[in-house]
Amino acid sequence: MNAPLRVFYGGSFDPVHNGHLAIARAARDALDARVFLVPAGDPPHKSDTCASAEQRARMLDLAIEGEPGLAVDGRELLRPGPSYTVDTLRELRADLGAAAAIAWLVGADSLRQLQTWHRWRRLFDLAHLLVVERPDAALDAAALHRDAPEVLDEITPRLCAPSTLAARPSGGCCVLPLAQLRPESSSALRLRIARGDARWRDWVPPAVAAHIVMQGLYGVSAGILPRNL
Repeated sequence: MNAPLRVFYGGSFDPVHNGHLAIARAARDALDARVFLVPAGDPPHKSDTCASAEQRARMLDLAIEGEPGLAVDGRELLRPGPSYTVDTLRELRADLGAAAAIAWLVGADSLRQLQTWHRWRRLFDLAHLLVVERPDAALDAAALHRDAPEVLDEITPRLCAPSTLAARPSGGCCVLPLAQLRPESSSALRLRIARGDARWRDWVPPAVAAHIVMQGLYGVSAGILPRNL
């Protein structure tokens, strides 16, 4: 019997929203895996994070409370310097052992920029790559050939079915279709909060909304909780 697959989902989560949770649940349910959300301490591809690493991690804890199969891995918050995925995967491999099946979850948009990641080819030695394909962002070979031909060349011989990931520790690349198009994005969410658009609360779990208000994050008035929270 294969050991359980562990899926790690990195990001700035600034803040975490319902779209993030939908992706984590989809990976958990489709692969019968435990999914760990990994907040970046100092994300090298993001220059506009607005909440501290500790605040982002706290919102993640609140968001997944009571969710079976979801957990937060805060190792990147403890490591100084940029949060390179390859370094995180090296730590995970050392902790979990050479035989553990590990997958790193990314969006199809991130795959088109994978060649800009630090030591990106090394990722496949350490883990599988699990690519979430949204209805509005299909994994298009023609687009990859145009934008990132070296990435296409690397993943083509590695493509496999999601059901095969648990059978080996690393090296595969598979696509996880997300059936429903989600409207949320962290940048649009921050903009809604800053503009005082009350609809922002529809995009986050109630406990996260309450924390944002109580801490006065993203320009919201601190400490004033609406009655519906």
